[in-house]
Amino acid sequence: MYGASGSAALQLAAPEPGLTVQAENLGVPFRLPLLILGFLSLALGVLAGLARLGWGVPPAAAQLVLLHGPLMVSGFLGTVIGLERAVAIGQRWAYAGPLLSGVGAIVIISGISPAAGAAFITLGSAVLLTGTARIMLRQRELFMATMTLGAASWLAGNLLWMAGTPVSGVVTLWMNFLILTIAGERLELSRFLPPSPAAKRVFAAILTALIAGALLWDSSAGITLYGTALLSLALWLLRQDIARRTVRERGLTRFIAICLLSGYAWLAVSGLILLFTNNLNGAAYDAVLHAILLGFVFSMIFGHAPVIFPAVIRVRMPYHWTFYLPLLALHLSLMVRLGADGLALSDLRNLGGLLNALALALFILSTASSVIRGFRNRRN
Repeated sequence: MYGASGSAALQLAAPEPGLTVQAENLGVPFRLPLLILGFLSLALGVLAGLARLGWGVPPAAAQLVLLHGPLMVSGFLGTVIGLERAVAIGQRWAYAGPLLSGVGAIVIISGISPAAGAAFITLGSAVLLTGTARIMLRQRELFMATMTLGAASWLAGNLLWMAGTPVSGVVTLWMNFLILTIAGERLELSRFLPPSPAAKRVFAAILTALIAGALLWDSSAGITLYGTALLSLALWLLRQDIARRTVRERGLTRFIAICLLSGYAWLAVSGLILLFTNNLNGAAYDAVLHAILLGFVFSMIFGHAPVIFPAVIRVRMPYHWTFYLPLLALHLSLMVRLGADGLALSDLRNLGGLLNALALALFILSTASSVIRGFRNRRN
């Protein structure tokens, strides 16, 4: 999902060696509805988040106010990551993962049975873990172990959530799902600038600290450990990632590198907040979660949409300088929100949340306009 360059990222959408043949993969007409399910969760998750901040939204979305986190993490990100992994595996059974998580989110949104929706999402995460672990058995590498631990974190968090644990009790597991997935894929693509054996040992130690910190989340020592791990991982990625070099290039390659580096900066910010506040209540909770889930994760998504969308649904997204506009809007809106958290200005925080939503809407519009340009270029 987060390749170092266009050619490298496209390799993630090819079937894994030794697993399958291309004929077993599903075509675009079957993939597109899964992607739509994910983006529907994104739209309603954003509206639910705005409702939590007191903004007026349609009544149906306002009723989902307590499901903002699950819809964003499991409904959207879990479905999209599961779809990308299914394309990479190239076997039809793997598509059950994004289908289950996407349908589970819709069941929750409909209000028919939240418990059934949570069960569907949990089953979807189990499929993702199965597929990732299967690849790991064939590629016994640190990067695959990292992504497998990420998938296992999502499943563990979903099991606890389905059993009645509040979102605040599973949020570190959900964050680890995203952090470890991204870190594992960055490590995989670091073959262009391979880390030394010592650097890999440091990476493994950071993973251990992330997992331990997530398990000790409700203690002061656990928060310190987790914050240290987040900061350490950000610094490790900033030091080791090939984006340090590709940022000197032009066009899409440079855009991706800027997205990566800025995402790592937000990851470092989240670690610093934890270390300075040593708590996850109120404003600190809001700041840490959104520095990671918006600043870190969505910087990666913004950067690689022009690569992953063509690989998954076979559309062209020619690079254009306007790709920077949603990224700039995202960073500025996060600065407003986190600044308001630090100053305890609730009205300004609410404005920051609205600006966050507008940045995501701008990203969707930018993506759609790029796809349209791609169709026009193909006809010419």
